[in-house]
Amino acid sequence: MASDSLLRAAGTSGERPSQPPRNAVVEIVIPVRNEERDLGPSVRRLHAYLRDRFLFTARITIADNGSNDGTWAVASALEAEFGSVRAVRIEQPGRGGALRSVWLASDADIYAYMDVDLSTDLNALLPLLAPLVSGHSDVAIGTRLARGARVVRGPRREIISRCYNLLLHATLGTRFSDAQCGFKAIRADQARALLPLTSDSGWFFDTELLVLAERAGLRIHEVPVDWIDDSDSRVRVLRTALADLRGIVRLGTALARGTLAVPVLRGSSPPGATAAGPASRVLLISQILRFAVIGVASTAAYILLYLLLRDVLPAQPANAVSLLITAVANTAANRRFTFGIRGRAHAARHQVLGLIAFGITLALTSGALDVLHAVAPHASRATEVAALVLANLIATIVRFGLYRGWVFRGQPRPRERNSQ
Repeated sequence: MASDSLLRAAGTSGERPSQPPRNAVVEIVIPVRNEERDLGPSVRRLHAYLRDRFLFTARITIADNGSNDGTWAVASALEAEFGSVRAVRIEQPGRGGALRSVWLASDADIYAYMDVDLSTDLNALLPLLAPLVSGHSDVAIGTRLARGARVVRGPRREIISRCYNLLLHATLGTRFSDAQCGFKAIRADQARALLPLTSDSGWFFDTELLVLAERAGLRIHEVPVDWIDDSDSRVRVLRTALADLRGIVRLGTALARGTLAVPVLRGSSPPGATAAGPASRVLLISQILRFAVIGVASTAAYILLYLLLRDVLPAQPANAVSLLITAVANTAANRRFTFGIRGRAHAARHQVLGLIAFGITLALTSGALDVLHAVAPHASRATEVAALVLANLIATIVRFGLYRGWVFRGQPRPRERNSQ
């Protein structure tokens, strides 16, 4: 069995090979772009840990994707210095593309990756890989959002991370707790089946692969990690968030339409999988159309209220009050007309959950105002309204996913009522 061969390879990492080990048990990829300062210290630290404390043969692969500073020179020097380190040059920028390229060409039994800043404590590496070596699990992820994790980072990134994972739960029915932690591993046999189905080359690649793994019925093992935020992180939070939202829409649409066929790799009923037959698609299209009509009316009311309140209030309070009023009305209208739920049963609960969805909308629109006023401090009312309309459009897509997958999840649908 594959797990037996993995276990027989344990305990050999103390020998320093003269060439990068072939058929390594674990290939640890560090994707980098313009990281000439951090790359050397991080790889030396990781190499020392693997040499002194790791139980399996391992290879470190530096995947330089599109660097235009001295990163490639540092990577090449590290390859020459250490026998268990290799450097791969990929011209196209993108973490996802770099990981897919290296993993598809790898001869290792387990593929792993970690961020170059080593924000995650390396003591979590063995707990991450052990379930894959034993064959108990297929995928393993570090999580900063589960009990037992110890995380040091600012409130802004904490809120964004929690909202993003909540959105995944609501829209794609995911069960894993943290999609974005840069500390993951997957068995090679399962990866080879799923990697050709992925298409994202950027930061959404992690989420895409995890969603496909869950839909394929794979076991995902979670390890609470100690994690310290890198204050010099190169991640552009707003740009990455927008790219992730586009990825969610693309992936969710492909799964709903059935254009992305995910094989069942373990078990007979993959978690999160739902029927995507003609009746389900007709119902989804009907819900989208009703939601869109209500959304247009709500947006018009929201803009009108904002313009009225803007004469007596600053931009942010006017935005918050306008959103709150229209959010309550929007939830009630969608409850009745989009999802066909009548009566007072669970109405209060639906409004509470709707207000949480409103909070995400408020964060997006407030962020849009902050960015606008930072770029153009004296922006006109018309420019403010244009920025809010764009942010509200993105928020509307997010809110539909939250309504359908979370707020009104499990409630009878109009078609189901008529058939009883």
